Amino acid sequence: MSKKGLVFDIKRYSVHDGPGIRTTVFLKGCPLSCWWCHNPESIDPKPRVLYSPKRCIGCGACVTACPREAVHYSARGVLVDQDACIRCGACVKACPTEALEMTGVLMSLEELEREILKDRAFYDESRGGVTFSGGEPLVQHEFLLEMLRACGARGVHRAVDTTGYVSSEVLRKIAQETDLFLYDLKHMDPEEHAKYTGVDNSRILENLRDLASQNAAVNIRIPFIPGVNDSRENLLQIASFLTSLPQAYPVSLLPYHAAATEKYHKLGEAYRMKDTFPPTEHQLRQAARLLEGQGLIVKIRG
Repeated sequence: MSKKGLVFDIKRYSVHDGPGIRTTVFLKGCPLSCWWCHNPESIDPKPRVLYSPKRCIGCGACVTACPREAVHYSARGVLVDQDACIRCGACVKACPTEALEMTGVLMSLEELEREILKDRAFYDESRGGVTFSGGEPLVQHEFLLEMLRACGARGVHRAVDTTGYVSSEVLRKIAQETDLFLYDLKHMDPEEHAKYTGVDNSRILENLRDLASQNAAVNIRIPFIPGVNDSRENLLQIASFLTSLPQAYPVSLLPYHAAATEKYHKLGEAYRMKDTFPPTEHQLRQAARLLEGQGLIVKIRG
């Protein structure tokens, strides 16, 4: 039987997730819980029900449809008991206004390969390909490995967007079938890293050293977040670490934005970065110049 993976989104015509025009496949599940996560619906490795209060008319159809009595209606609107929920989707199907939606669809290798190959003409024309993102795609490493092999057999360029928080054994297997890693570096201080992401960074840094020793192609991505990791000290520590590697890797600064705020509302979760503002162009250019002064090649991504 074909392996299946839990996919929560597929974005076509992406130009920021690797070279050329790409199809980005978002796989569910992540061992980190970053305060600023742009895809909070991806963290839970299981399907999840999202709720949009503005669409809700209070009809109660979702409550009646739930076979486990996991859906309740209150003054705050619809509440879903995530422990009792069996992710059957009955409440979503019953909702007449689409106030409820399910994130996460199981797809077979063959189904996902067909979706990826629909954009083959764009890959060939632009030297693009497919990028596997998340969440953390390596959470589903067995499915990911088979998808990478299938795409490789078709001559499709393969990129993996990763936090690097995975066992070295798994990462080495994935590296054999990956043409490019988009590798996140969030903070060099292990305690600060653990505070803002839920895990320390020792495994992440060691895995990047390991990839560099294997001559893997890597683009470093730094989410640039005012008040979190934008200090001169942290940027210099990042530069020192990267220039100590046996390979020189390009760096992309990814400016923080609050576009995912509504997703947290749909999940019924508090957004911990509500008092943080996006960096200014001056802050970004200043950070880029600092890193470039240490010998790095830096791009600021929109």
